[in-house]
Amino acid sequence: MTVWTLGINHETAPLDVRGRFVVPTDQLGPRVMHLRDALQGQAEATLLSTCNRTEIYTAGDQATLERGLHWLAEAGGTSVDNLHQHVYTRHGNEAARHAFRVASGLDSMVLGEAQILGQMKDAVRAAESAGALGTTLHQLFQRSFAVAKEVRTVTEIGAHSISMTAATVRLAGQLFEDLNDINVLFVGAGEMIELAATHFAAKNPKKMVIANRTAARGEALARQFAAQTMPLADLPDRLGEFDVVISCTASTLPLIGLGAVERALKRRKHKPMFMVDLAVPRDIEPDVQQLDDIYLYTVDDLAEVVQTGRENRQAAVAQAEAIVDTGVVGFMHWLDQRVAVPAIQGVQNRAQAWREAEVAKAKKLLAKGVAPEDVLDTLARGLTQKMMHGALAALNSSDAAERANTLEVVQRIFLRDNDRGR
Repeated sequence: MTVWTLGINHETAPLDVRGRFVVPTDQLGPRVMHLRDALQGQAEATLLSTCNRTEIYTAGDQATLERGLHWLAEAGGTSVDNLHQHVYTRHGNEAARHAFRVASGLDSMVLGEAQILGQMKDAVRAAESAGALGTTLHQLFQRSFAVAKEVRTVTEIGAHSISMTAATVRLAGQLFEDLNDINVLFVGAGEMIELAATHFAAKNPKKMVIANRTAARGEALARQFAAQTMPLADLPDRLGEFDVVISCTASTLPLIGLGAVERALKRRKHKPMFMVDLAVPRDIEPDVQQLDDIYLYTVDDLAEVVQTGRENRQAAVAQAEAIVDTGVVGFMHWLDQRVAVPAIQGVQNRAQAWREAEVAKAKKLLAKGVAPEDVLDTLARGLTQKMMHGALAALNSSDAAERANTLEVVQRIFLRDNDRGR
């Protein structure tokens, strides 16, 4: 048994393909249970899903990986053959290295970003609650979190990082002369929208409005930024009021269509609109991009912007990769030791049974009045005979190759440090 990773990410699949595989956070538990059923309940499993990646982590054999591949294809509504164009697989030390790099922000679209660590922890909690997180994956992820903490503590991997949400403000500032004089609409009320609102609030826009499907969550976020709220149902009619629209929801279908944007532009007399779709799958129909006076960015469009300062982080990356390598060596050593655990337990159980049997015999001899010295001698002789029986029988084997192998093992186990034992 070993650890496996298979998945798609921003480097192997375009946005619209990734969108078909996204699993909302509140669905991680049920989906990982369904995944484990597909793995026939024998393997550990964890499902990580963000706007930039959907990955399965599992502990099992090659058959486990194949079942996971079929499950992922079915979840994305595609064939295994089509999925092969975008999927990657890792196993053993490469799977561990991948997990450590993901947790540390080394495999992110925004190099060094910290949000992925929280998303990975959410995935682990969901797997644990679903009963799908066994000893091996628990150890893998705990070590991933430890490596990520060391990377962020020791290196400056995130020192020059520009987040997606910070990039939206930078781009808006290039389009509008004065950000104090704009109206901003946030569609959604999740973590990404909260981060975006934080960056825009620092620029003191004229008006900030939050539209969210759940009114209570939208109102709570609005109070945090002294913003207004509006029902999501009013979005098509009020879209024209806003210069900037930032959207990030868990909707499986676009919330802002081409027709609604065309009507908004007409009411604005074609005054430019800056729109950012941070959702995967999309919240804003792709055709909106073709309209004059619309500046629409998706998470993939923001990739080039957020790479600013990457060169300044190369020394930190090299340092972080070294930390990851050390973590991989430690995890693989632990995993190799796990293979011997059943044998170790078996030997310990057998030794305990021998001890109990010989002690019981010794007690009977004492009860009969046999001298303690003779009882101790009998006890020691009995334990020694039981301990040596298997080795001596193998050394007396008629098979020459078996005798040679056994001799080497017996000498290494029983005769090493012989001088110190005299």
